[in-house]
Amino acid sequence: MITNIDSLFKNADPVLAGILNNALSEKEISADDGLELFKAQGIGFHLVGLVADELRKRRVGDIVSYVVNRNINFTNVCIKQCGFCAFSRDFREEEGYFLPNEEIVRRAKEAHQLGATEVCIQAGLPPDMEGDLYEKICRDIKKEIPDIHIHGFSPEEILYGATRSNVSIEEFLKRMKEAGVNSLPGTSAEILDQKLRDKISPGRISVEDWETVIKSAHKMGINTTSTMMFGHVETLEDRVKHIVKLREIQKETGGFTEFVPLNFIHTEAPMYIHGLHEGIRQGGSGNDVLLTHAVSRIMLNNSIDNLQMSWVKEGQKMSQLLLMWGANDFGGTLINESISTSAGSEYGQLLKPKEIRRMVKEIGRVPAERNTNYEILKKFDGEEEVEDKLDTVTDKQFGSYVELIKINKFNYKNPRKQ
Repeated sequence: MITNIDSLFKNADPVLAGILNNALSEKEISADDGLELFKAQGIGFHLVGLVADELRKRRVGDIVSYVVNRNINFTNVCIKQCGFCAFSRDFREEEGYFLPNEEIVRRAKEAHQLGATEVCIQAGLPPDMEGDLYEKICRDIKKEIPDIHIHGFSPEEILYGATRSNVSIEEFLKRMKEAGVNSLPGTSAEILDQKLRDKISPGRISVEDWETVIKSAHKMGINTTSTMMFGHVETLEDRVKHIVKLREIQKETGGFTEFVPLNFIHTEAPMYIHGLHEGIRQGGSGNDVLLTHAVSRIMLNNSIDNLQMSWVKEGQKMSQLLLMWGANDFGGTLINESISTSAGSEYGQLLKPKEIRRMVKEIGRVPAERNTNYEILKKFDGEEEVEDKLDTVTDKQFGSYVELIKINKFNYKNPRKQ
């Protein structure tokens, strides 16, 4: 166990060494200290990763968890035009699709039969949406698969559903819980700074409303994840303030199950393609990605146990590295991944359980299947190879985003033209 950075690296910057020693003493790291960690170079850079890995091991041990789940992005039609989003389509454009409830349920049942314990449901915000659409989706899924965990509907979607239903956020969340939603994705967070949000996604849910949805959900016993999108036009100060805000919410409610740093995928992002913002970046560099995960672990270690990395955004080998820089969760199998794929991610839409287990074992850690609430369902600490149902199917069985937007029967029908 590491006890004193100075004894290991006498040449380290004394300010940085002091911050890391405080972290190892499990003291809370301030925003200013977090900023110093983000600026680490040379030997200090490696020290940050070393300490993050040590804190991860103390907090959650050597298990790397994953969940068998399926993403169901039921429509890409959206009234918002966020600069970072290549997934959404304006309702006047081609390539808009909308899955009927029977198709959503079919996908959920197929995933459940292949061993999935969770379906993650998120989508665009279609115009003229019926206020109870999200509730109907949940009820229809639960009617067929009562034991599946519905991890669905971002704070943006909850706000939209409440608005379309003419009820308060609290009332809408109550309805969603009764309809069968079990937890919410903590997405639509991007960076929780209003000026920056007004720049990259004008009209997007406000910081205040995002916090209201999250805190209200937590108080009702609906857990959520938490996220941060980085590598675009935000500053390092923006990042550490975002992390501190999440930490403060967690102190108040205790409802975050995990934190997920999400690297900006620039390839098809409108604000990058059209050069809408001076200094816009192509996502975080390799060093930046490593530091972002490590600093997140160090700053959140006393409040949020689980740090998940995104294999969809970072690729498999970088994901292995991130497991040595503070992360402890591999995320989900996903089966269908549309949002990052449409933005230009090159890493596929399905990662089979056996592949996750192989990569975890390659770095000397213990793979374990979990549920959405991070309860371990199966631990794979032996040498014997195991094959899950999902391991036996081909990727082509589930189709792709490119194919989906070309299926005529799922074409979005503009209700204003009916």
